[in-house]
Amino acid sequence: MTTKHEQILQYIEELPIGEKISVRQIAKALSLSEGTAYRAIKDAETKGMVSAIERVGTIRIEQKKKENIEKLTFAEVVNIVDGQVLGGRNGLYKTLNKFVIGAMQLEAMMRYTGPGNLLIIGNRVKAHELALQAGAAVLITGGFEAGDEIKKLADELEMPVISTSYDTFTVAAMINRAIYDQLIKKEIVLVGDILTPVESSVFLQLGDTVGDWLDKNRETSHSRFPVVDEHLKVFGIVTAKDIMGSGQETGVEKVMTKHPLTVTLKTSVASAAHMMIWEGIELLPVVDEQNRLQGIVSRQDVLKAMQTAQRQPQAAETLDDTIAKQLILPEDQSASGSYQFEVTPQMTNQLGTVSYGVFTTIVTEAANRVLRAHKRGDLVVENITIYFLKPIQMESILTVAPKVLEIGRKFGKVDVEVYNAGVLAGKAMMMCQLIDR
Repeated sequence: MTTKHEQILQYIEELPIGEKISVRQIAKALSLSEGTAYRAIKDAETKGMVSAIERVGTIRIEQKKKENIEKLTFAEVVNIVDGQVLGGRNGLYKTLNKFVIGAMQLEAMMRYTGPGNLLIIGNRVKAHELALQAGAAVLITGGFEAGDEIKKLADELEMPVISTSYDTFTVAAMINRAIYDQLIKKEIVLVGDILTPVESSVFLQLGDTVGDWLDKNRETSHSRFPVVDEHLKVFGIVTAKDIMGSGQETGVEKVMTKHPLTVTLKTSVASAAHMMIWEGIELLPVVDEQNRLQGIVSRQDVLKAMQTAQRQPQAAETLDDTIAKQLILPEDQSASGSYQFEVTPQMTNQLGTVSYGVFTTIVTEAANRVLRAHKRGDLVVENITIYFLKPIQMESILTVAPKVLEIGRKFGKVDVEVYNAGVLAGKAMMMCQLIDR
């Protein structure tokens, strides 16, 4: 039996792409409360099924595939540029392939404008018309309106015409930033990308017995199973340790661990790995906002995903990548085992000194490198203690000296000293778990 929440999600999923929806409409159509409809619509927005656009409303959009995440829909463009939709609302769900800045002669501009493009331009009516006829959307800068003929044409062709008060340069920078952020997201592997879905997962239900656990253990060789009710809501988890000393007729709810650790579809794989190592567990239930089982993820799934991610090319550079690149071996190899690092302005706080987050990344990266010299793999920091002894100003050249104090098969203890102009400016002591590749 499906819940009211699931009924609403199913109803939304069956709506045509581009359909406008509202809380009141769904509540009336399914005879449910507006509060229930509101929560389900928010969940659908999280899942990428709908998009809420200011001054337009909530519309049904096509869910993005992982490999297409770097592309934006025109609905997202409206939100990015704080725009107003003047026409062609039914095309808001469509995907933007590239944008073209219309600061050129009409004929030259049209050579670069085609289906799925976005033409960013000022108040040039003929250019608006030709772009729509070529299958492109139009973003009018400077707060200008579009004529009735253009709005009508946009509605007929189902290609959006959007107006924004920003200038062309600012709009282009904003869209570029959004695409760049999407590229960074693409490189972060999420639990939702690797989980075993609930349809293929093995779990126990309230009312099952230890005997049922033994049957599933023999069938799958797994020793850890989530316990759910008839609505797939997770109530606990049963492990081999939990059933020790219990008869086969004992109910699982009497031996299960209640309120188990769980992850969501949007939890990063790195975070899930940290939880598994920290708690010493081999399987995590994946749940939604209502704590309903969406699938399971195992330690093997997580390690395999992390190994694959290491081999993928980085499409975009994060601040951590920038910091790692600037941590270099000095030309004078007499300072063996130490690195040099230049503090650039974007790495400082409002006082002009190196920020705590940047300093943490510097010492963590240095520890990672020194541990790799002893053992191939990655580290997860379990505990870190940082001492700021002196403020570090921008454009300082630091010497970063990591030293391994202790190392085992699965752990490492590292001390990192940071010097500024030969004077000790900061220290860090960290305990790390090592993950084999």
